[in-house]
Amino acid sequence: MRYLDELEVSLDPLFIALWKHVLLVELIRHRYKVDSYAAKMNFLSSLRDKIKRDPGKRHALDYLEEFQDRFWVEADERVREITEKFEEKINKEAKGSLKVAGNSAASATATVGAGQADTFSTETRRELTDRFQRVVNETQMARLNKMLKVLDEDILDSRQNFTYVVIDDLDRDWVDEKIANALIRCLFRAVLDLHRVRNLKVIVALRTNIFENLDFGHRTGGQEEKFRSLSLHMRWGPAELRDLVSSRLRIASAKQGTQNNSISEVLPRRNTTRGDAFDYMLARTLMRPRDIIAFVNETFVISSGSGRVSWEDIKNAEDSYSYKRLLALRDEWKMSYPDIDRVFTAFNGAVVPMSREEFTRRLDDAALLLADPYFRGAEWLDYMTSSMWNNPAGSWAEWYGLLASLLYNIGFIGCTTGRQGTVRYVRTFPEFAERVSNLEATVGFTIHPAFQAALDVRLDGLRHG
Repeated sequence: MRYLDELEVSLDPLFIALWKHVLLVELIRHRYKVDSYAAKMNFLSSLRDKIKRDPGKRHALDYLEEFQDRFWVEADERVREITEKFEEKINKEAKGSLKVAGNSAASATATVGAGQADTFSTETRRELTDRFQRVVNETQMARLNKMLKVLDEDILDSRQNFTYVVIDDLDRDWVDEKIANALIRCLFRAVLDLHRVRNLKVIVALRTNIFENLDFGHRTGGQEEKFRSLSLHMRWGPAELRDLVSSRLRIASAKQGTQNNSISEVLPRRNTTRGDAFDYMLARTLMRPRDIIAFVNETFVISSGSGRVSWEDIKNAEDSYSYKRLLALRDEWKMSYPDIDRVFTAFNGAVVPMSREEFTRRLDDAALLLADPYFRGAEWLDYMTSSMWNNPAGSWAEWYGLLASLLYNIGFIGCTTGRQGTVRYVRTFPEFAERVSNLEATVGFTIHPAFQAALDVRLDGLRHG
């Protein structure tokens, strides 16, 4: 992979073909319950009889024959087989002789290995790139694409066979992060091609931070708008999150031989100072299921399974919960912004709401991380603070806007404008920080309540909205 990347060979066709292959085989296994050699042969015989009058489809069916008795093995084994064959083709191509520039009698042999590509002349690199790109492009097999037509017209040919495919866990360590972006981007391209299958719906569940950082502009043929037009941003409301937590509680309590129908039954009663207990906890989340579930679980741990939770339990649980949420925010964004947690610590001990002057001072402290040789986020922080050093006549938004927008968009801070004092957060005002005029009009900045306990933030008459 590194060798081909050094030669600027696009691996997108290979990755797209792998996704199509895995999805095709999984759909066939699901539709026909293919779990043995006999089941596979029965399926092929039935399908071959169905498409016998279409030579193109019969030829496409030969694609499945190549897998013989390995058709029903796990997906990773099938992928490994395809990539090993691809590797063999690349190695074979690399052993071919290349004409050395300026000497038609001489030749050179390309050896596949990281760092080797830098040793070739420009002309040799160009020839190698063309050769290997042809090998990669061949993996976008015509028969595989033809099989998608078979899938549409002969396999999922009825509304009774309508199938949903849900792809999840793409944020886990399922692949080397160096190629994760390319693989996920190519998954979207494969899903786009599968739109031709009328009785199929592929749903990809992807965290916002990963989706926003996909390099759609990288050799995608200008398809970014298509990808984004097909995306649906999931947002949860207070009532939905209350129902979700209550449903989980009902199931958990039933397993323990008790019966709690609602989270309200185990939380303390409304407090004149703090209000509704669940709303209090919800205000300290980013309005996502994982946050409120983590807070509730932490509270139950503190209460030692007593069956009832007190306000003291909630307050004691908040410290641990807040610390873990800050770590989770770091982990969520560390791939795009290494060492971003060191920027968070610049706000330790803040009194909120912060005035623009106080907020600016802390941003200045964060910018000085560039002087630390051990800070791993120099590249992104230098980009976001470059106007501070290179544009002495710039406005506040020009100097600090990029960094302030980042902290707002990831949910770390909220902004206050006008005299009402209501804090705007990205959940309810997702486009707020994208407008320079909004940043210039902001008079107060606050750390989101989810992270205040972890950063020892103190309150100064703040009202959250």
